[in-house]
Amino acid sequence: MKIYSKTHLPLGFKANGISAGIKKSGKPDLGLIFSEVKCRAAAVFTTNAFMAAPVRVSKDLLRRNKFFQGVIVNSGNANCFTGQSGLKNAWRMVEATSKMLDLKAKNIFVASTGIIGRQLPIEKILGALPRLVRGLSASGIDKFSQSIQTTDKFKKEISVKAYIKGKEITLCGVCKGAGMIFPHLATMLCFILTDLNIEKNALEKALRIAVADSFNSISIDGCQSTNDTVLILANGQAANRILTGKDRDYKKFLSMLKFVCLNLAKTIVKDGEGATKIIRIDVHHAKSKEEAKRVGFLIANSNLFKTAIYGEDPNWGRVVQAVGVSGLKIKERDLKINFSALDKKEVRLKVSLGRGNKSATVYTSDLTPAYIKINSQYN
Repeated sequence: MKIYSKTHLPLGFKANGISAGIKKSGKPDLGLIFSEVKCRAAAVFTTNAFMAAPVRVSKDLLRRNKFFQGVIVNSGNANCFTGQSGLKNAWRMVEATSKMLDLKAKNIFVASTGIIGRQLPIEKILGALPRLVRGLSASGIDKFSQSIQTTDKFKKEISVKAYIKGKEITLCGVCKGAGMIFPHLATMLCFILTDLNIEKNALEKALRIAVADSFNSISIDGCQSTNDTVLILANGQAANRILTGKDRDYKKFLSMLKFVCLNLAKTIVKDGEGATKIIRIDVHHAKSKEEAKRVGFLIANSNLFKTAIYGEDPNWGRVVQAVGVSGLKIKERDLKINFSALDKKEVRLKVSLGRGNKSATVYTSDLTPAYIKINSQYN
C-alpha cells in the first residue's frame, strides 16, 4: 500500500465545494461528491435519539436502494431538531441535486453539520446548486473538504493505493470533526470513496470492522453528536473482478480501509477544540476487548485526567479514580499505570488491569481553556 502525496480522487469520482451563504462568515458551506457511474454503498450513523433529518433520510435511502451516485453536504446548519420542515428540506436537497445531475431522486445521500435547532436556509442551498454542479471536477476534493468544516482548524483527507485482483485501486477518505466527539460515532462526517469493484456484503462488513477501532475509539468531550455519518461509496471503475469477503485480497482491502479510518480518526482528535495534545490510552490485561475499551473511555472522558495532561501533571490518582468508576473487581496491586513524557505533542498512557489477556486502544485530547472559549461562543 502506498500513500498519495496529495489527496487523489478514485477513478470516476468528481467533487466540488462552494459558499452558498449558510455561514455568516462567507466561508465554503456546500459540497458535492458525484460518481459518473453507480456505486455500491455502506454507512454507519449516529445512535443519538435526536438524529438529524439528513441522517434519517440517508438511512431510509440506504434501506431501500442498491446503488447511489453521490452525496450532497452542507455545513453551518445541522438541520436537527427541526421537525417535519427539516425532513422536507433534507428531501428537497436530495431531489433537487438528483434532478440537477439527471439522476433518480433516490441515488443521492444527504448530510448536514453545524448548529442544532435552526431551520435550514433551503432556498440558499437550492439557488447555489447549479454553480456547485458546474464546478464538479476530478481535482475538486480539496474544495469539498473545505466546505464541510465547522470549527475544524485544518482539512482532514487521505488517499492510498494498492493492487487488488491485479488492478490498481484508490481509496480516498475525507472527514470533518473537532468537538462533540464520542461513539457512536463522533461529531463527524466522513466520506470514503474507492474505484474498487466489491460485493456489497463485503463492503458493509469491512466498514463495520474499520469503524470499530477508529471512529468508535475516539473521544474529545464525551458528547455524542446528532449528525454523525460514515459513508463509503465503491464504483467499480478499477475494473477488477468483483471482490468478495472470501477472497485472499479482501484482507488487503480491509487493511487499507482500517488504515484510512484510523488516520482520519486521529486527525479529528488532533484537531479537538482547543487541544494541544493527542493522548493514546492503551488498556491491557482485561477480560474482554469491550471491558478494556470501556475503561479506556472512562479515563478519556475524565475532565480531571484531561486537564492534568494539559498541565503536564503526571497525576496517576486521576487515572485510578476513573478506573474505579468501572465497577470492576481489580486488586490494588494489579493496577499498573505508566505515562510517557507529558511535554510532547503526543502522550501515551498504559494501564494494566490484571484481569485477563485482552486489550483495547482509545484516543482522546487534553482539555484546555480554549475549549471553553470556542464552545461558549459557538452560536
